[in-house]
Amino acid sequence: MTPAAFRQMALALPGVVERAHMDRHAFRVRIIFATLAADGCSANLKLTRDEQELHSERLASVVAPVSGGWGRMGWTTVMLDRIGDDDMAILLAGAHREGS
Repeated sequence: MTPAAFRQMALALPGVVERAHMDRHAFRVRIIFATLAADGCSANLKLTRDEQELHSERLASVVAPVSGGWGRMGWTTVMLDRIGDDDMAILLAGAHREGS
């Protein structure tokens, strides 16, 4: 997954807009549901805790909770160079539901 492919996939979801957020690109509907790191290596997604746990186990070398309190709120880091389109589509769909 490239940063451009991630951006395209996120923006294809209903109602999504992209805005700058600190040093990242943020994707939002009602609230931010995903951010893309400035270096394009990773994205953070807002998942439910159940989704976070499931995907962190299923894709252990690719997906992990963000450290600290953000992770306990469902924010999850995804390494873009290690994830396929199908898995990213599943994760983005879950995050999009959280942001809608």
